[in-house]
Amino acid sequence: MTLEQDSARRDRPDTAEGRAGPGEPHGEGESPEAEGAEGASTEEREALRALDAVVAATGGQQRPGQRTMARAVARALDGERPLLVEAGTGTGKSFAYLAPALRHAVVHQERVVVSTATLALQRQVLAKDLPRVVDALAADLPREPQVALLKGWHNYVCRHKLAGGYPTEDDALFALERGAEHPGAEPGEGLGDQVVRVREWAETTETGDRDELVPGVTDRAWRQVSVPAMDCLGTRCPLLEECFPEAARRASREADVVVTNHAMLGIAASGSTGVLPEHDVLVVDEAHELVARSRAAATAELSAAAVERVARSARRGAGVVLEDLDAAAVALAQVMREVPPGRLKDGADEILLGVVTQLGAACREGLRATKPGEGAPPSGGLTAARSALTALVEVCDRLLSDSVATRRDVLWCTEREDGSRRLWIAPLEVAPLVAENLLADHHAVLTSATLRVGGEFTSFAHDIGLHQGQDYASLEVPAPFDYRKQAIRYIAGHLPPPASGISDAALAELTELLVAGGGGALGLFSSRRAAERAAEHVRATTDLEVLCQGEDVLPTLVSRFAADPAVSLFGTLSLWQGVDVPGPSNRLVIIDRIPFPRPDDPIIQALSEAATARGANDFMAVSATHAALLLAQGVGRLIRATSDRGVVAILDSRLARARYAPFLLRSLPDMWPTTDPALVRSALARLAGETTPV
Repeated sequence: MTLEQDSARRDRPDTAEGRAGPGEPHGEGESPEAEGAEGASTEEREALRALDAVVAATGGQQRPGQRTMARAVARALDGERPLLVEAGTGTGKSFAYLAPALRHAVVHQERVVVSTATLALQRQVLAKDLPRVVDALAADLPREPQVALLKGWHNYVCRHKLAGGYPTEDDALFALERGAEHPGAEPGEGLGDQVVRVREWAETTETGDRDELVPGVTDRAWRQVSVPAMDCLGTRCPLLEECFPEAARRASREADVVVTNHAMLGIAASGSTGVLPEHDVLVVDEAHELVARSRAAATAELSAAAVERVARSARRGAGVVLEDLDAAAVALAQVMREVPPGRLKDGADEILLGVVTQLGAACREGLRATKPGEGAPPSGGLTAARSALTALVEVCDRLLSDSVATRRDVLWCTEREDGSRRLWIAPLEVAPLVAENLLADHHAVLTSATLRVGGEFTSFAHDIGLHQGQDYASLEVPAPFDYRKQAIRYIAGHLPPPASGISDAALAELTELLVAGGGGALGLFSSRRAAERAAEHVRATTDLEVLCQGEDVLPTLVSRFAADPAVSLFGTLSLWQGVDVPGPSNRLVIIDRIPFPRPDDPIIQALSEAATARGANDFMAVSATHAALLLAQGVGRLIRATSDRGVVAILDSRLARARYAPFLLRSLPDMWPTTDPALVRSALARLAGETTPV
């Protein structure tokens, strides 16, 4: 008996929750069922042939949704309109875009850039999916396809730095790429041991790529052996011919398909389009992350500590003492004590602007003082010092502009645990940047398992600069799962609305669910403290084993969770997206509350004001939209295969009765809905008692 059939005997669907709507019209009027080649263009037929060859070579089966997507991708590669595709888990979307894209790249000699948000998917595309596509299609293509991997400069070891060409760094002037998933070093391994290990590895590696170093090293250790692009000597480097990142860029300029990441796209969107090779086609997988990564790349930071590091870099790398810069750092530290944490809606005041002006002048004087003499030998330390000064000048110029007053940028102040404060400035809208620097003059395909919000593509399209429906084609490819038979969506409508933290009632509820199911739960929480408190409560009141994010590196925790059906894993944002654990180990997903953004988040505040100014409902346009996308990501962790069965339990009663609840629910898979806790506990108990994989 299925979960749905058994549930139907005791509970009817809650009509207040509604059902997922049919979604937007599919690209150019095509439905997912129209997977055949009848009436297709030549490009579509060739795309289907390519996909069929890949599926046959990999021993797979034809999937109607996958074929529909491949046809839509072929149209996008041959047309002018970008394509937005929401392709659910299990649809085979990687092959659906890789097969037609690789064929198009070779046949039409138009380079394709494929970008992913996570290292896991990047590895899958590069090491697993693309080689299969190349092998399946090579015989029918006019020449052998060339594939390359391209990452940020700092992801590669620098031979010149290993040879002593740069000063030893005691701290980072600028953070490493956001969203990195690199594991740390081995337990007990010191900084010096890690650097020695990297040096030995650098003598044998062919790529210098950090992700190929196993076990990994800490960020601090990696900074001793790598440099960001702005610190690179370029053509003046004495080891240019042996340079790992330069070799990667040469390969990308010759490849048919280049695999990269959203951090690189964010840099390109910010205006540094040269970080990517010239290309005609852009495919963005995990596209729901593109806006956040683009905004992160365009966000700048200013603090007294950062200024002090720049001054120290000039002393060590260029042998120049910049007294005016030291004085500016002291002045900035003093004035920042009076800057209140939070958003600076009207921009910096006159006193702060005066210090920023002083700082900018000191940086420009520093650039003049560190200008290398004609014919001077290249110096890594001097280059690093000048690049840091240049970056600081750009931050000052941005703060002194009218970008905050005209609402192009958002400015805010944060306070650290030691009491020091720092300024942040970020673009309010990245849509113009993405539209102009990434999408314009390119064929584009953007896909993810979650792109629609409230059943529509409109919000995502707006966020990337596609404001009119006729500017893009859209397609929904449903997952090949029978959600009504495979999963129950339980909303704990009897609980009190959540307040700060996690309530005792919610803790009792989730514990009862875990006990009924014998573990096997993925707990997704709105805060680290809530996850830790929930883990502590379950451990104190039951014999169940619970892992909690932060107790080990995430890949290890996920592996332990997947290996034992009795183990549960609790955590925060990193677990809401990208965790793929099919089978009996993941039969219960618990979500403590609707993941609304913090109301005091400066970006959310500014976006809400902008929505109100254009006549929109600010809550629905910003907070509810943000929550719907993340909620869909979290719910999507449950059903990962056609044999999976389980329960999604949402411990937020607002989803059962709030006016905005139907909007959020339209973004979720059509699981069997209930608010009956007894029914859910019974279903979990049956799942726990089954010996065959679910």
